Amino acid sequence: MLPAISLGLWHNFGGVDRFEEGRAMVLRAFDLGITHIDLANNYGPPPGSAEENFGVILKKDLAPFRDELVVSTKAGYLMWPGPYGEWGSRKYLIASLEQSLRRMGLEYVDIFYSHRPDPNTPLEETMGALDYAVRSGKALYVGISSYSAEQTRQAAGILKRLGTPCLIHQPRYNMFDRWIEDGLLSVLGDEGIGCIVFSPLAQGMLTDRYLEGIPPDSRVAKPHGFLKRDQLTDDRMEKVRRLQECARLRGQSLAQMATAWVLRHAEVTSALIGASRPSHIEDAVAAADNTSFSNDELQKIEGILKS
Repeated sequence: MLPAISLGLWHNFGGVDRFEEGRAMVLRAFDLGITHIDLANNYGPPPGSAEENFGVILKKDLAPFRDELVVSTKAGYLMWPGPYGEWGSRKYLIASLEQSLRRMGLEYVDIFYSHRPDPNTPLEETMGALDYAVRSGKALYVGISSYSAEQTRQAAGILKRLGTPCLIHQPRYNMFDRWIEDGLLSVLGDEGIGCIVFSPLAQGMLTDRYLEGIPPDSRVAKPHGFLKRDQLTDDRMEKVRRLQECARLRGQSLAQMATAWVLRHAEVTSALIGASRPSHIEDAVAAADNTSFSNDELQKIEGILKS
C-alpha cells in the first residue's frame, strides 16, 4: 500500500514563510513516486500550520490526484490547552480529527493514528475512537505510533474485535535507536501489521551534515529542533565517520545506507523521511534502489555500532 519512502511534513513545514519551500518538496516527492504524505495535528510551528499548508498545496496542485495519495494524520500530543487537548481520550481524538480535516480541506484521511499511548485512558477507549473514525467515514484505516510491543498486541486485539484492523505502527527506528528489534517487530509480524519507521537518519546524525561541525542553518542550531548539541558526542561522530566509509564502499551516501538499513527488515513497510530541500528527497528515493546487505556488511555495521 505504501511506497518504500514516505514524506513527513513535520515541524519545519509550518507557517506562511515556509509554504513555497514546502510546496516545492511535496511536488518533487510526488513526481518521484512518493504518494504517502504524513502529518499530525500539532506539526508546525504554530501547531496546525503544517496541515494548513498541505491543504493549500492539495487544493492548488494535487487535487486531481487525491485518489492516488495516502494522507495520514495523528493526534496524541498537546494541541490546545485544557483537559481534552492531548493524549488519547475519545473526545480529544475525534475533535482533533475533525479539526485536521478542516485544516486540510479533506472529507477523510487515509490513515488516522493514535500518536502515543495514554497512561490515563483505557486502551479500549482510545481504540474505540479509532474504530469510530473509520465507521464514520472520516478515516479509511487506523494506526498507532510509539506503542510498546505489549501495548501493540493489546491494541491490535481490541481493534480486531471491533472489526477495524490496525493497519500500521509508526515507531522511531534508526542505527542509534533500535528499540523495535526487542519484541515489537515480532509482534507486528505476528499480527500482520505494517511498520513505517520515522527518524531513519537520527534527526540528521546519520548524514555527513555534522562531520565538520554544526552548520548555522542545521536542526541543531534551531531552538525547536529535536537534535541537541549534546547528542553529537565525539564517540558518536567517530561512529558516523566509520559508517560513512561503509556507505562509500556500497556506492551510497551515508543517508542512503542508513535508510536502506531500516528497510532491510521484512516487517518494515516504509521509511518516513523529513526534508529541508528537494535533494534530500531525491537521495532517499535513490536509497530504495539498493536495500540488500551482505552478511559481511551487516557484521561490519554492527561492529561499529557496538564499539
